[in-house]
Amino acid sequence: MSINKLHKKLIKNKITISVAESCTGGLLSSKLTTLSGSSKYFKMGLITYSNNAKINILNVNKKVIDKYGAVSQECCRAMVENLSKLSKSKINVSITGVAGPKGGTKYKPIGLVFIGIKAGNKIFIIKNLFGKKNRSIIQSNTVKKCINLLIKII
Repeated sequence: MSINKLHKKLIKNKITISVAESCTGGLLSSKLTTLSGSSKYFKMGLITYSNNAKINILNVNKKVIDKYGAVSQECCRAMVENLSKLSKSKINVSITGVAGPKGGTKYKPIGLVFIGIKAGNKIFIIKNLFGKKNRSIIQSNTVKKCINLLIKII
C-alpha cells in the first residue's frame, strides 16, 4: 500500500482530508494517521456505522436511507457531501458497504462497497465488488482502493 506516497502528496500540496467510514470501522482513518506529520493534513475521521449516526452526525436524509439503504450510491454521496460541509477539508472520503460475513443480499452482496470522494467540486462515487472474502480482507481491500484512488486524484 502506498500510504507513504499519499502522505507525501498531501503534505506537498497542502491538502486536508477527512473521512466518514461505515463498514471499515476507522481503518482508513488509522492508515491516514499512521505516519508522523499526518496532523498537517488529517482533519477528522468519523465512524458513522449505524443509520442513526449517518442521519444525526452526517445529516444524511432519513428518506435516502429508507428508499435506497445505507449501502447505496445515494447514501455514499450524501455522506461525502455532508462531511465536506462539516469538515471544510479539500478532500473528503465516505465509505459504506457490506463487509460480511452476514448481511448480504442478492442485490447487495457481501463485498459490495461504495467509496465516495469529493475533491473540490468534483464528486466520485465508486462501486466495488470485492467478493465474498472474509471481513478483514474486504475492509483492507477497501482501504487500499481508497488510498490508490486518492493518489490518482491528487
